[in-house]
Amino acid sequence: MTEIPKSHPRYASLVARERVAAGVKEGITSVQGLIAQGRGEAFDYLIGELTLPSALKATRTAAALLLLAERPALSVNGNVAALASREMVDLAAALNIPLEVNLFHRTEERVRLIADRLRSQGASEVLGEKTDVLIAGLDHSRARATRGGIFDADVVLIPLEDGDRCEALVAMGKKVIAIDLNPLSRTARKASVSIVDNIVRAVPNLIQAVRDLRGLERSELERMVREYDNKETLQAVGEEMQSYLAEQFSALDS
Repeated sequence: MTEIPKSHPRYASLVARERVAAGVKEGITSVQGLIAQGRGEAFDYLIGELTLPSALKATRTAAALLLLAERPALSVNGNVAALASREMVDLAAALNIPLEVNLFHRTEERVRLIADRLRSQGASEVLGEKTDVLIAGLDHSRARATRGGIFDADVVLIPLEDGDRCEALVAMGKKVIAIDLNPLSRTARKASVSIVDNIVRAVPNLIQAVRDLRGLERSELERMVREYDNKETLQAVGEEMQSYLAEQFSALDS
């Protein structure tokens, strides 16, 4: 990777860009993943490259959902593996649940490389190399899943995922947690809980939220989930984004 000085004002963003580019060279991330990373980076600009209050609320609700779930599962694609493989392994360990590799641009080699990356980071269980079931309503390789993982889960975390797969999982009756910087995407709008944040911030925040909420009574976790409204969260994101942009443009006059 290109050496980036930590004094650079956009150090974290540039490091993330380099990780995705390195993922392409290593065969973990698809070339199309570079486009997705650039789109996400543009939206991160619009929120000041910071975690919004709305995202923190969604993150705590997501943690409550995962703690309440009987069979939660975590999905990993190429961009997730490039940007947050260690953090996803830590989240799986905190919840004692499996990770599952699921790719839009699937090749068996890419699946193996991602699974190996996760295992090298300490993952105890990685599914997805040998799929045995199809998700209804999806064509192509993205329909392939594994029993005991995403297919049987009641709550699924799908970071950086495409909208039709999110929609298909919701149609199966699952609670779906999305991490997506675009609040207008179909993924964000169809998910049960949408964390509008950069994955490099969102997953560590989610791990901390799981640890913070683990000691709460089940009834309190259920109350948090019951009172959450994803539409309100996305509207709040829009308001926070507008406020940030207004401040930035106002600053041009000073």
